[in-house]
Amino acid sequence: MSLHAQRTHRHLADDRDLFYYDDAASPPAAGRDARDTRELPAMPAGARMRRDPLTGEWIPLASHRMNRTHMPARADCPLCPSRPEGPPSEIPASDYHVVVFENRFPSLNPREAQPSSTVDGEPVWPEHASDGRCEVVCFTSDHESRFAELSPARARTVIEAWADRSRELGERPSVHAVFAFENRGEEIGVTLAHPHGQIYAYPYLPPRSAQHLRQAGQHYERTGRDLLGDVLEAEQRSGRRVVARGEHWTAFVPAAARWPVEVHLVPHRHVLDLAETHDAERAELAWLYPRLLRALDHFFTGVDGAPIDLPYIAGWFAAPTETGAPGRREQPGSLPRLHLQVFSVMRAPGKLKYLAGSESAQGAWVSDTTPETIADRLQVVYPAAGRA
Repeated sequence: MSLHAQRTHRHLADDRDLFYYDDAASPPAAGRDARDTRELPAMPAGARMRRDPLTGEWIPLASHRMNRTHMPARADCPLCPSRPEGPPSEIPASDYHVVVFENRFPSLNPREAQPSSTVDGEPVWPEHASDGRCEVVCFTSDHESRFAELSPARARTVIEAWADRSRELGERPSVHAVFAFENRGEEIGVTLAHPHGQIYAYPYLPPRSAQHLRQAGQHYERTGRDLLGDVLEAEQRSGRRVVARGEHWTAFVPAAARWPVEVHLVPHRHVLDLAETHDAERAELAWLYPRLLRALDHFFTGVDGAPIDLPYIAGWFAAPTETGAPGRREQPGSLPRLHLQVFSVMRAPGKLKYLAGSESAQGAWVSDTTPETIADRLQVVYPAAGRA
């Protein structure tokens, strides 16, 4: 599928990849050919991951991230364009629409992969190279903006970048799953204020993706239908928790929501990842998703009645790649359907949901509210969020 955006590939001073994505209907932003003149140390090499024998989960070891950039001053933001009056940033251009580049402090790193081994020579602890990839997605050059404020045209460019990178990363033979996501708010642990997200290409199947794959496969064996498609139809029939319904997407609070604020955005057609979405689906998503985020920013209000910015995590859950699910094209209905999950750790103004013993130690969730209560509030604020 052709891109509804203009892509330009460049390299940073330490040879990391950088991709400019320009709005389809606009001239390219200035400075596409600007060089990265910084003197940067070589990227860390030889990153490893170890398998927990009690859970079967892989744990990447990324000690170099201890010294990553943390909430720099506005003038030192590494995600703003490079300008003569300030220090050079990660983006050499003097302006941009959307940019994707390799993370300078990656959790997963494909460089100079070492052979597989064991810890202390004990086979119970296998250790492999963390041969994945971490990329940063800058949504806009405007430091003070946010995804909810993007125009449909700019949001469409971000969607095109997500789809393009998902396709390329998913074709790597070492990659099992691709996950595009955004963390927003210091309560979530954000270390850079500039509006941005990330894309992780995992060299293993993450626990949640493994659960989705297992549940979808079991449902398909019983019914011959895709699991999330049946969930979507049930939510649409009920209508009780539906927040928004378009021609191609429906947003709803799941019947078993676990977070104090949670909403899922699901395509009406069974697609495995963002790369499989077609033009009309992306066009509708470009205005529906920012509007949904604006509604979430009105979920809570302060004592003065003013809306409170909602800290959230928004993640695109896609089916595993061919490496993660061999033969995935043979029975696509047995694989998880693409969908977005947006949730917040804020349970009330100024109060966070902390994961205590049951949730942190056992992963046994206890909800502090009801899905219907969440839906009632979103059904009020979504219409007022406006289309643009």
